[in-house]
Amino acid sequence: MTGLLSTPLDLALPAAIFILVLAMLLTLVRLLRGPTAQDRVLALDSMYLNGMLLMLVLAMHYQSSVYFEAALLIALFGCVGTTAMAKFLLRGEVIE
Repeated sequence: MTGLLSTPLDLALPAAIFILVLAMLLTLVRLLRGPTAQDRVLALDSMYLNGMLLMLVLAMHYQSSVYFEAALLIALFGCVGTTAMAKFLLRGEVIE
C-alpha cells in the first residue's frame, strides 16, 4: 500500500520541524528582549539545543548523514560558547 503518508513518522517529522522552528523563533525573541545578560545566555543555549535537534530531525526526514555531522558541530560549538559566556558573566574575562 503506497500512499502520501504511509507511516506515522511521515506525519510526525514535519510537525516536529514546525515545532522546533517555532521554539527557535520564540527563543530569538527572548534573546533580543531579555532583561538580563543571564536570560540572553540561557536563550542562546536553548537556540543551540533547538538547532541541534532540528538538524537531527532533518536528517531523519531527508535520510542523510550530513545533517548528523552538522548537529554534532552545533552541539560542540554550543557547549564551548555557553561555557565561555558563562565564564565571562561570572568573572568578566574568558581567558585567564
